[in-house]
Amino acid sequence: MSRKPLLLAFAILLIVQLACNVPSNSATPDTFATLNALYTASALTVQAGGTATPGLPLPTATIGTAAPTNTAGTQSAGATLKCDAAQFLADVTYPDGSTLAPNTSFVKIWRIKNVGTCTWTTSYALVFFGGDAMSAPSAVALAGSVAPGQYIEIPVTLRSPNSDGNFTGYWKLRNASGNLFGIGNQADTAFWVKIKVAGPMYVAYNFADNYCQAEWSNGNSMLPCPGTDGDANGYVIKLNKPKYESGANSEEVGLLSVPRDRRNGIISGQFPAFTVQSGDRFRAVVYCQHQATKCNVIFKLSYLNNGQIKTLGTWNEAYEGKYYTIDLSLNNLADETLKFILEVDANAGNNQDYAIWLNPRIVRLGNPPPTLTPSRTPTITNTPTLTLTPTSTSTVTLTPTETPTETPTP
Repeated sequence: MSRKPLLLAFAILLIVQLACNVPSNSATPDTFATLNALYTASALTVQAGGTATPGLPLPTATIGTAAPTNTAGTQSAGATLKCDAAQFLADVTYPDGSTLAPNTSFVKIWRIKNVGTCTWTTSYALVFFGGDAMSAPSAVALAGSVAPGQYIEIPVTLRSPNSDGNFTGYWKLRNASGNLFGIGNQADTAFWVKIKVAGPMYVAYNFADNYCQAEWSNGNSMLPCPGTDGDANGYVIKLNKPKYESGANSEEVGLLSVPRDRRNGIISGQFPAFTVQSGDRFRAVVYCQHQATKCNVIFKLSYLNNGQIKTLGTWNEAYEGKYYTIDLSLNNLADETLKFILEVDANAGNNQDYAIWLNPRIVRLGNPPPTLTPSRTPTITNTPTLTLTPTSTSTVTLTPTETPTETPTP
């Protein structure tokens, strides 16, 4: 018998057997579904335990590389450090939204940090970049050198526009080569001054000018006004142009308020009754006296009404080179007659707590009442009455009267 027929028969039987073992409705395996399941299991393993299953690559997503942002103005760790770069730290005076009367001169001060690699010299300058100039100079040279990591407070004298509205001026720094730079990750963003001009304003009440009309106390006893420098019971003295913590001179009058020399000592002045009008604002700058390096105090503005004392605001201040500009709306007290209270508390300790309220005042929209000027005019006019002149003339005529009396005697 030939082997070929036997081999052929064996092959046919094998095919039939295999066909009988295959399911009649079997689905084709979904390769992508299988891989997705494996990837999902792997991803869940990473989320749950932090370790991927060995041998299973995690699916990778395409992620766009966003430009690093830094609201504080520093250069990010991934950015290339620049020679000239700045960081905005604080508005020392006139924070955003400060309200001014039209055509009012004011000094804007920024605190800016050098976050570049090059030292800023006096050849560097603050320059106007755009927006509302507000009568600004084209440039203001830096007052001194600023090494990387240091900061400087840069002042510029401005004048508010004549019309009402919101105004913003943009500023940058300029290096010795004339190149401009600013803040932000790329050191090319301008910083700004932003004010609101709302009609004429005037000082409705000046706390510094009337400070001895207040009743000053240390919480235990009443204090004299003006006080005596060094009084352990606490004291208040008016200072002309007191220096800022940085040593720069201010241009206004301040109240040096020193709490009682004891732990948690206080000093407070309760001022005469004052009627608040709609639109009134309390304004002041608070800080520690220059060279009072251990100063740590709490400034507090309160008012007395119907026998109750209510606090309007508190400001913690330590000797760290910072200044706080207070611009507080009093609209919720409109038509109320109150006694305002300026208070300084020793913040736990009692060492060198020399605190300054710089130009504390209440400003009011509108023009000042014109009644004071005419009332003084007639008084001054009537004072130099000429009736005194004849009196002195008659005195002169008495002199020749005595002369002929003495002549015939010899």
